[in-house]
Amino acid sequence: MPLSLAARRSVALLPVLLVTAFACGGSDAASQDGTVVDRAPTGFDGAAAMGYVRKQVEFGARVPGTAAHKAAGDWLLAELRGRADTVFTQEWTHTTADGKKLPMRNIIARFKPADTRRVLYLAHWDTRPQSDKETDPALAAQPVIGANDGGSGVAILLGVADQLKKRPPAVGVDIVMLDGEDWGSFDTNTDVLIGSRYFAEHLPAAGYTPLFGVLWDMVGDADPSFGHESHSVRAAPDVVQRVWSVAQRLGHGAVFHSRDLGPITDDHLPLIEKGLRVIDVIDLGFAWHHTTGDTIDKVSQATLQLVGDVALTVIRDLDP
Repeated sequence: MPLSLAARRSVALLPVLLVTAFACGGSDAASQDGTVVDRAPTGFDGAAAMGYVRKQVEFGARVPGTAAHKAAGDWLLAELRGRADTVFTQEWTHTTADGKKLPMRNIIARFKPADTRRVLYLAHWDTRPQSDKETDPALAAQPVIGANDGGSGVAILLGVADQLKKRPPAVGVDIVMLDGEDWGSFDTNTDVLIGSRYFAEHLPAAGYTPLFGVLWDMVGDADPSFGHESHSVRAAPDVVQRVWSVAQRLGHGAVFHSRDLGPITDDHLPLIEKGLRVIDVIDLGFAWHHTTGDTIDKVSQATLQLVGDVALTVIRDLDP
């Protein structure tokens, strides 16, 4: 996941003990500041989400145009078909600035597709073809495995889909796995956010206007820290408040804090430009961003549980 220049500053990391303490189930309790928090289990299965990260990593780097990319996409499609009411793909060929032809596939799963009141959840499922933040040229030429950058967001969405299959939501929900986010140059904004740009120009229906949308990116770090991203606050401040309020209610206010992250170039931008109210939930403190170190051992089941609880509760809060 790309960070803008303004966002490439250090972000304070929180101890993993804080995450595990908040990830445990239980009844309502008072937080350290006396606020009553809801620690009842949401139903989200962090262990299953961790398994979804592991499965993606087993395919290898999901770089567009590779066998691993195709196999992972086929797996995602099959998984979502077993959960959602309607599943379809957007498939096209993207021609890069240097003339390379890339097969692209967005995967879209819809719950209650006839419902006009909808929530949009997104994550990118591709991984980067080069580890450009490595200082060793030999390592920099290797692709990113993307356990956290790609894998964790997908795992959250699959975990949410598991629960929506068991108990359908009160509103329509669209889960979109975006392709081609991480291919090219974020410095020049070339050949990046490919799937998001395509989705923004080919929305699921005429007049498609979800109540709100959330992009989940790099959400599996063992030391999670989620602040307010500037484009999100500008485009949909009430959606930021909705998600962060849920996190606080669940006892995760120290993890979902209000510090300003600055503007981030991410998959929410083409959708904001299209008029959709979409925000970005992202952890900027991931030390292995765009390196060969973005491997399964850097992803925490406790963090996936925490984020999954928030993601699922945001949808369940719309129940009558």
